[in-house]
Amino acid sequence: MMKIFAIALLALALTACESSTENANSTNDNKPAAATPAPATPAATVSPAFSPAAPLQFKAGDKVKVITNGSSTEATVVSVDEKAGKVTVKMVGQKEEKTVAISTVVKQ
Repeated sequence: MMKIFAIALLALALTACESSTENANSTNDNKPAAATPAPATPAATVSPAFSPAAPLQFKAGDKVKVITNGSSTEATVVSVDEKAGKVTVKMVGQKEEKTVAISTVVKQ
């Protein structure tokens, strides 16, 4: 009786090891796939529009285009708040200054 119990326990242990091996293999398969986009990150860094350093490209007096309501309007940068991610601009034809997100501003 003890031998049968030992064999059943051994078979159960082997079955458990096989399923964890499959999980380990599928987990390892996912890790290289997750590493594949990593080389794409430097390519995205090359593009200044999506670079984290993009706020540094604007300074007071720059001529820019601001995208508002789906259309772009010419403007001049008055100030840049890098921490808040905002740019204060003066739109052509308007008297008031407007503060907009840096992502909506494009250099001319």
